[in-house]
Amino acid sequence: MKIIMIFLDGFGLGSKDEFNPYFFARTPFMDSILGGHLLYKHLGKIIRDQVVMLPTDALLQVPGIPQSATGQTSLWTGINAAQKVGYHVRAYPTFALRQIIASSSIMRLLATAGKKVTFANAYRDEYFELVKKRKLRHSVSTLMTISADKRLRNLDDLRNNNAVYQDFTNRVLTERGYNIDIISPEMAGQNLAGIASKYDFTLYEYFITDRAGHKKDSDWAIEIYENLDRFIAACVNASDLQKVLIIIVSDHGNIEDLSTGKHTLNPVPTLIIHDFLGNTGYEDITSITDITPYVLGLIEE
Repeated sequence: MKIIMIFLDGFGLGSKDEFNPYFFARTPFMDSILGGHLLYKHLGKIIRDQVVMLPTDALLQVPGIPQSATGQTSLWTGINAAQKVGYHVRAYPTFALRQIIASSSIMRLLATAGKKVTFANAYRDEYFELVKKRKLRHSVSTLMTISADKRLRNLDDLRNNNAVYQDFTNRVLTERGYNIDIISPEMAGQNLAGIASKYDFTLYEYFITDRAGHKKDSDWAIEIYENLDRFIAACVNASDLQKVLIIIVSDHGNIEDLSTGKHTLNPVPTLIIHDFLGNTGYEDITSITDITPYVLGLIEE
């Protein structure tokens, strides 16, 4: 079975109120497969023919507000990184977290087992220069790709529809002066499905959700929900769901509660889309640490 993992940074399950931009967003595709506009924490688990939505704990049994470095390390290794280091680590992984990622990331484990893995995101050339100058640090996803000895895609890949940018439409790049076409969410979703057809495991990371949550920008957040719905719909419709399982995950809440510009204590949704969900063992997913064991079990069968 092939796996497409779509990671949405800071994407929690919120309340049905005016502080949750999802309440106002039009998401026809997700509504159709879920049976309604149902991504709220009070509704709990949703089970349908082709999709399940599992409220998933991101607190990791550690006091405090969950953060990206420990959340993503836990998500992509199956190891409770916050418990290992004793607290939630913000943004970029520490030395201790980098060691966990280097030895135990899902991409490294799959690559070592002979599986074909890839990170679909494109990087600017300037990114690597800034890292060399120590003006930027690698994120968990980047370190995970490096741990599997896989190359990072560039803007030439993006121009050839062989990568997807962080905002999936390329608008961020054009605003920075790059000569690159803006594409629709639908085309980006189709491109992701096309990339994934060549691999056993494909990861795409979208972190604009977390940025909008920190900005407390309701109009932007509503637009993000609606564009994500279009992007996910196109990826699903371009995939053979008898052979491909699409899993949408997050590391902590944020965008679902604009009453605060901070991360939240809310559960995150784990959405799994596939034709034969009853055979996948999704019932064991209750924490973000359960995601990696679940995916490894599917691919290694």
